[in-house]
Amino acid sequence: MKQDINIVRHSLAHVLAIAVKDIFPIVRLGMGPAIENGFYYDFETVGDKQITESDLSKIEERMKEIISSNRFFEKMNISRKEAEEIFQKEPYKLELLSELADDEITVYKTGEFYDLCKGPHINSTEEINADAFKLTKIAGAYWRGSEKNKMLVRIYGYAFETKDELDNHLRMIEEAEKRDHKRLGKEMDLFSFHPEAPGSVYWHEKGVILWDCLEKFGQSIRKKYGYIKIKTPQMAKNGLWVTSGHWEHYKEDMFIFNIDDETYCLKPMDCPFNIQIFQTKQRSYRELPIRYTEIGHVMRNEKSGQLNGLFRVREITQDDSHVFLTEDQIEQEISNLIKMIQEYYNALNVEPKFFLSTRPDDFMGEIATWDKAEEDLKRVLAQNGIENYGLKDKDGAFYGPKIDVNISDALGRSWQVATIQLDFQLPGKFNCEYIDESGERRTPVMLHAAIFGSFERMIGILIEHYAGAFPFWLSPVQIRIIPISENFIDYAKEIEKRLKMFRIEIDTDNQTIGKKIRAAEMEKIPYVLVVGEKEKSNNTVSVRKRGQQDLGEMSIEKFIEQEDLLK
Repeated sequence: MKQDINIVRHSLAHVLAIAVKDIFPIVRLGMGPAIENGFYYDFETVGDKQITESDLSKIEERMKEIISSNRFFEKMNISRKEAEEIFQKEPYKLELLSELADDEITVYKTGEFYDLCKGPHINSTEEINADAFKLTKIAGAYWRGSEKNKMLVRIYGYAFETKDELDNHLRMIEEAEKRDHKRLGKEMDLFSFHPEAPGSVYWHEKGVILWDCLEKFGQSIRKKYGYIKIKTPQMAKNGLWVTSGHWEHYKEDMFIFNIDDETYCLKPMDCPFNIQIFQTKQRSYRELPIRYTEIGHVMRNEKSGQLNGLFRVREITQDDSHVFLTEDQIEQEISNLIKMIQEYYNALNVEPKFFLSTRPDDFMGEIATWDKAEEDLKRVLAQNGIENYGLKDKDGAFYGPKIDVNISDALGRSWQVATIQLDFQLPGKFNCEYIDESGERRTPVMLHAAIFGSFERMIGILIEHYAGAFPFWLSPVQIRIIPISENFIDYAKEIEKRLKMFRIEIDTDNQTIGKKIRAAEMEKIPYVLVVGEKEKSNNTVSVRKRGQQDLGEMSIEKFIEQEDLLK
């Protein structure tokens, strides 16, 4: 019978703990779950002997010996007292044990090794393919994820059903490291990070060019669909967040400070501010839908251990939109947002995949309202020909269900990007109103939407998706002109003027032509134009296209036309 790979991975975590205990007998055990593509186990090292990367091969070899010895995983239900005796030298296990309500405790015994665990596990280690797992790295991890607790040593491993699957995954990881946006961002001079501003990005000139291209394109789409550009403050008194419900649900993730005995917050999201603009005057049904959009700068107090390049930052820039509308406008407005998303991602040459995120456990409002909102979203997805959408159960916002959008990059990794959230709650909490056809006061519905989420995360995804080799329209430098010698710098400048519609650099460094071309290749520049005596005499350029050999000598007009660079 084929084993569930996650059960195998969990069992391998126990085998890892046994191997580490054999080699480092006085370590203390943390926890060891299965995770995506593998497993890990946390340990506290005691004394001078530390576990390092150089020990991984030795630990892995010991794991294979344990696997070949065919040890059984025996489930045992024992008394609390027995469990306390077994784990008397394991303080982390005793802490977990103290939080269990039942007097009957489940443990697993593998040889002489015991672990506090509900399982399930495989029957014996012979069911593990010893060629299909590999220990990969050591990292620090706070016990139970809290910075207030002790830092433990975490050992990670990958595990699959077959060696081929493992080898394929390792090749993908190697390719992902080549595409790492943190490395490429530095090499391409796009951005940097500095310890004085953790979780915040320093954007360099070329990074700003890339940013501006995305922002300009997004604004052109939103303008086409009738969105009004606004701008809102960076902080507010906490009462605004109490009213919205964010104080209850997101207080831990907010930056909070006091001024004149009042509590203020740096803005963690834009929606309450957009509501306040809507409320500045009496609204009529004739005005609706009102579509606001802003490039919103928000601050979220992410834990330092969770920060990860552009993917997880504290200072976040969103392409945020909020629409105030009537119930009978819901389908059309969400359909428009779906079309906007499809248009945007088609231009980036990635396919959007849609998901319905449903009512979470900590929802606000009435279940009947939620059920209606979820049915509205299902109907709009079907009307737009999106039948095979995924389901993210209980992953909606606390104020409403949503349509989330994921994209897959060149390595097949899935990333959540856009979102469309249907909100029947916040307008009522802020007493938003409009006057309907009968002169009655009504509460509008509200849509929260972002076409690509955050600029930071999207740029990080695109860097890794394209491995830094952006499409021509997104490339910070589109063309580099290389004069063969300083005698041809003036001709290079003439070419630059004739191509002024593009982003161009002239390489005047005192290097060989070969080194200049290699530098342009390293920086992923789409086109290199080499000019010398022959090109000057013929009023031409010699063209090299990224990833290809020479395209040969041609006129400027032919260069533009044959590649259709102006489209």
